Amino acid sequence: MTKISILYPNLQDARFDLRYYVDVHMPTSIELLSVHPGFKGVSVEQGLGGPQPGSKPAYVAMCHYLFNSVEDFLEAFMPHAPALQGDMANYTDIEPVVQFNEVLISR
Repeated sequence: MTKISILYPNLQDARFDLRYYVDVHMPTSIELLSVHPGFKGVSVEQGLGGPQPGSKPAYVAMCHYLFNSVEDFLEAFMPHAPALQGDMANYTDIEPVVQFNEVLISR
């Protein structure tokens, strides 16, 4: 199983509209990508804090897609990349960090 993590760093003076992301962007993204048979799930998380009490989180938000493989994700995503990436300006000016991960343990 492959997890694709899209991480939005918590940068000073950066803009991130969490409501738009959760209520508009992600439902559209899920609708488009979940039709692929390799899609296994998705989660969206909001950063609450860092390691020290009261410290800021490293990421303002994170999205984690689960697919059978990197290839499955790319097959699902690439046809919709222009629309999904084009929508980013509506919710953020942050350049996301994208990481592909092999899931070794999941319960």
